[in-house]
Amino acid sequence: MLSFLASAVCAQNDSTKILTFSGYAELYYSQDFDQFVDEEKPNFIYNHKKLGAINMNLAFIKANYSTKGLRGNFALMAGNYARYNLSSEPAWARIIYEANFGVSLSESYNLWLDAGVLPSHIGFESAIGADCWTLTRSLLAENSPYFENGIKLSSVSKNEKWNTAFLVLNGWQKIKMPEGINKPSFGLQINFKPNSNITLNYSNFLGSDKPDSLNSVRIFHNFFAQVQASKNLGFIMGFDLGSEKNKSSKGKIWYSPVVISRLKINEKNFFAARIEYYYDREETIVSTNTMNGFQTFGYSLNYDYQFAEKMLFRMEAKKYHSKDAIFHSRETSSNQNFSITTAVTLKL
Repeated sequence: MLSFLASAVCAQNDSTKILTFSGYAELYYSQDFDQFVDEEKPNFIYNHKKLGAINMNLAFIKANYSTKGLRGNFALMAGNYARYNLSSEPAWARIIYEANFGVSLSESYNLWLDAGVLPSHIGFESAIGADCWTLTRSLLAENSPYFENGIKLSSVSKNEKWNTAFLVLNGWQKIKMPEGINKPSFGLQINFKPNSNITLNYSNFLGSDKPDSLNSVRIFHNFFAQVQASKNLGFIMGFDLGSEKNKSSKGKIWYSPVVISRLKINEKNFFAARIEYYYDREETIVSTNTMNGFQTFGYSLNYDYQFAEKMLFRMEAKKYHSKDAIFHSRETSSNQNFSITTAVTLKL
């Protein structure tokens, strides 16, 4: 079936109408060397969640329709990502990876209006592990939107150096608008590629994930730069900054910097290293119920082996060090955690 999905291209009589199919699957095994309750990683992790057994992190099949003036995507998924990252959604929505369509408003300005369930306009990582430099996602990616539901107006400059978008959204990573929320949220993205080796991005979010009665306002900024320093060495530097306040509380802030480097040894072997920090003392995003909230450093080392054109073997060692003892096992609590994760990805 996957072979069929990889090669199936359905062209209609009008050659500009093209329907293509693709697929993705990622199997993994992870061990944290602590007997965590229910053998699951902590509450701030949504991918590669289960411990001590081979699991599917994400698998989906996708149809893409593209013509000169119309486009659309529809993808159904399963796996840990769907189970944990969409746990607050109704059952019918938990299998939707993408469901959107778009209309060209101006060919000369490359202006498009898209609507539906879309990939997030925030950040440099996605749920598709094979597209990311590291096996697991960064702390800032796990705790900001992977997807969004709404309307997006986007444009690409004629020289393809500038990509801008304005969005009206259901909220902070929501497919179905939650009860008590009737006000829309908003987003903006400005992406600049001065040359093939540098990408600069700013994205934001203005809205709320709380009931309208609380008058809560969340303002979030995401910055990242991706630089290919040489043929074999690249860097990603990211920074998230968020604030939230409502009528009954003072403003709360959280932030997260991350730096990732990737070294290409040859066409099959790659190494990546990551250092990151997440500050959320007021527990706006991550709940710990501890004195100092969520203040955590992360370090990881990643090895990739491209053993086939569309298949990738990955291994990652990662350590977290938190200010408080937030890692709870059946016997004790600790402020440190070490894990090793391996994965095999198939991208068609």
